[in-house]
Amino acid sequence: MSSDLEVRQHNALTNARYEYTETQANIFLVLLSKLRKDAPDAVYQITVPEMEKVTGNQYNYKQLRESTKEMMGRVHEINTLHNGREVFRQLVLFKRIDYILGTGVIELEFNEYATQYLFDLKNNFTSFQVQAALSLTSKHAKRIYQICSQWKDKGETKKTAILDLKKTLGLADNKGREEYTEISMFKKNVLDVAVKQINEKTDLVIGYKLEKVGRGFKNIVFTIASQAVALPLPFGLVPDEAPLGLAQHQVENARRLLGQLSITTPALVDQILASPAHVAACNKFAHDLKTGKHAKAHSLSGLLLTILGLKKASSGPLFDKTTSKTTKTR
Repeated sequence: MSSDLEVRQHNALTNARYEYTETQANIFLVLLSKLRKDAPDAVYQITVPEMEKVTGNQYNYKQLRESTKEMMGRVHEINTLHNGREVFRQLVLFKRIDYILGTGVIELEFNEYATQYLFDLKNNFTSFQVQAALSLTSKHAKRIYQICSQWKDKGETKKTAILDLKKTLGLADNKGREEYTEISMFKKNVLDVAVKQINEKTDLVIGYKLEKVGRGFKNIVFTIASQAVALPLPFGLVPDEAPLGLAQHQVENARRLLGQLSITTPALVDQILASPAHVAACNKFAHDLKTGKHAKAHSLSGLLLTILGLKKASSGPLFDKTTSKTTKTR
């Protein structure tokens, strides 16, 4: 899988009404990471070992075949435009899914009507980090992460009816069937689980605000902020490697970390971000912060600069006085 972990999908697909299990969502996320914008008609492949490597889960053919069998019949309901008119489209994504016996290889080919939502994105797309989405074990957290990623530049999502959110998550339908009718249960089993996982494992920090109308809660808004994050990726950069290229999100994660630690001297920031090895080390440092590895550090900024080889371990001034301040990460 490519080391560029940021993927894009059409906003219509981000907000489509459908329900995937965790396994189905993982299959689709791994598939998204393989798409090439110049090859919408290509046949794409996923292997069982690859699925296990990037998710940390174990799969067998029977489990995957049952999952993809359901995906073949899964209808995505999308609000979109057709011939200049707004339409409500019911769409199946896949034309075929083949298992090549004895190889562990799965081949997938898209329905021609689905390709516009995967390849012809123009400016109407949601970008998110596929490994972050894969790390979420709640299927609802995976969808909420993608929805919040669509609005990350705005700081919060638009106000949405709770019932509409449930329909997007596959928890309600147009026939009046609805899960978690008690708001307390919806918060406990869906919202709070999603918030906890997203805040711990992704590049976003989210929260939510519920709006009461009359006696009951009717609307929801998710609040969104970015945070430095580095997941231990089986296909990403590691501190000892210095590849020729960098993915933009890796650089931005490192930049956010430097800002959080008040390392702001322009020349120093440029020096760090220009080095693939330094960027990788910053991303690993951000992950270590999340896991509490550096909880007892007297100066996080000083520790990071020492790790980068830009400051002596036992003594010596920092490059800038502001770098001696420690900013608590989210």
